[in-house]
Amino acid sequence: MFPRLGRDVGFPVLGCVVLFAVFLAAGLIYESFQGRAAERLVTVMLIDAIIVLGIQIYVGNTGVLSFGHIGFGAIAGYAFAVFAISPDEKLKRIDDAPFGLDEVLLNPVLAGVVAIGVTVVVAAMVGVGLARSGAESGAVAATVITLALLFVTHEVARNWPDLTGGSRAGLTFKIGAALDSRLPIYLCLFGALIIARLYAQSRSGKLAVAAREDNLAARAMGVNPLVQQTAALLISVAVVSIGSSLRVYENGSILPDDFFFNYTLLTLAMLIVGGRNSVTGALAGVAVMTIGREAARRLGQDGYELFGLSLDAGLLDWIFRENLQTVFLGLAMLGFMIFRSEGLLGDWELDAWLWRRWQRRRPAERPEPLAEVVPVGLHAEVSRQGAALDVGELVVDFGGFRALDGAGLTVAPDEVVGLIGPNGAGKTTLVNVITGVVEPASGWFKLGDRVLNSEPSHEIARAGLVRTFQNLRLFGALTVRQNVELAGRVAARHRPGLHPGVDELVAEAGLWDVRDRRVRELDYGSARRLELARAAAMAPAFLLLDEPTSGMSDAESAEMIGRVRHMAAAVDAGVLVIDHDLNFITGISDRIYVLDQGQVISAGTPEEVQADPAVQAAYLGAETGAQPSA
Repeated sequence: MFPRLGRDVGFPVLGCVVLFAVFLAAGLIYESFQGRAAERLVTVMLIDAIIVLGIQIYVGNTGVLSFGHIGFGAIAGYAFAVFAISPDEKLKRIDDAPFGLDEVLLNPVLAGVVAIGVTVVVAAMVGVGLARSGAESGAVAATVITLALLFVTHEVARNWPDLTGGSRAGLTFKIGAALDSRLPIYLCLFGALIIARLYAQSRSGKLAVAAREDNLAARAMGVNPLVQQTAALLISVAVVSIGSSLRVYENGSILPDDFFFNYTLLTLAMLIVGGRNSVTGALAGVAVMTIGREAARRLGQDGYELFGLSLDAGLLDWIFRENLQTVFLGLAMLGFMIFRSEGLLGDWELDAWLWRRWQRRRPAERPEPLAEVVPVGLHAEVSRQGAALDVGELVVDFGGFRALDGAGLTVAPDEVVGLIGPNGAGKTTLVNVITGVVEPASGWFKLGDRVLNSEPSHEIARAGLVRTFQNLRLFGALTVRQNVELAGRVAARHRPGLHPGVDELVAEAGLWDVRDRRVRELDYGSARRLELARAAAMAPAFLLLDEPTSGMSDAESAEMIGRVRHMAAAVDAGVLVIDHDLNFITGISDRIYVLDQGQVISAGTPEEVQADPAVQAAYLGAETGAQPSA
């Protein structure tokens, strides 16, 4: 779960200790200056922080914007109240509660546990709906489902008075029975910090982030995004349930509007302002929005003076008036969404910053290169054992256009096969079919005896068909090493056998000196090499490379020939490669297939294919002795 304990556990826990201490100290210092008037403000801020951290676990790691987490909070809040309020108090408001709940009484800890359990069960059912909607970062359907949950919980709370007390009476603890100590809040806030950071550093958290960054690339690396999103949802809902139970316990009562749209907007604004992709940012957002709203409340009070200037006169009275808090909330959300959508801190984490500084003082030794192996290919005179990749009679239609018309090919486990053809011939479409991105109208493809036609793309990758993309698809928020490490984690679980080390692959790709750099900061050539190393980390049976030298110079393309062969041999994989660089294709391929208008028009050695008149005609449109340019 945590491949490097220092980076993934030790430093995150240290960072949480520092964040907790700073956040709490700031609140207590403010309270000491303002007196008892600020006591409840600080208490509410601490509880808000727990709930916002819970929302961040889901929204930050999956990229799916959720309006429904406060709806989950309402479920937890009512469940906690029903089980924790004394029967005497419940008799005044819900004397006819279903299932005999009016006679049940649990201590607050047990009531909180029950509230968490009930809410997580509901979240699991909602998670099924999110899964069926194809939830992914930016998906509208998933956001609408969570918004619907918010409204459903609110209407149920308003219209089921036998259980909730309705919108007028609500549920209330007897005087003196509400929360009278901050210690539970402190403990729960520190626990929420630990959970949020450790989840983000865990295998599931990193896989969720990968799907957030590029859903298609994640599935091509064997990641099932729905599993990771569901895990994030359940963990986040559990944390939100804890915070919501504390909110009800501290208030001493609960009404339907306590967990509805206003509180949803407030918590989302806190997350957006601080930075939804960062635990540190989420905490910063809570602090900034709490300070801003309190300042707006004071400025909007009648008779308030600023530096001796009355804010009740003339134009100032029109600006500084009641409900200025709401105006501030709206402007903060609007401003950050337009001008700084990543929030104040983006995805910056305190513990990651501390880790990088620690690493600079202890530079790691460059790993040994990958062991010398016989490069993959028929001319290597070494026959490797394994299943062949067979593709036959593929037909793909896009509307009225037939992209593939009976195309097929075979790749042995010990060879490199090139796939060329004019633009629009169907090369990338064929690879998309083989990797489960496009569903064929007919035909088949299999790895050994296993037919993969009906398998989803992540299962195809786990079976051993791993690809790169024509347009770079890397996980930009992760570092170079983390991109390769993520594929290695998937391979360790789903690809039996020996796997090359992550550091060795990074060094083999010539990226050791930039291993801790964010991928979005890499130059184009380095990003191409990283994509190959990440694919190799999956220990695939076959590497499917879609234009791996696109945008490279002739020298870089020539270097890529040896790199591809060596990495493929290191993981014992065959290779199917598409490229427009003829020198690269003829230099790397043992055999070549030529596609034109969705059909294979030629197959053979590079020399045989170049001499084929049909290939020359397909490329040049006329009978000529000129060589095709691929």
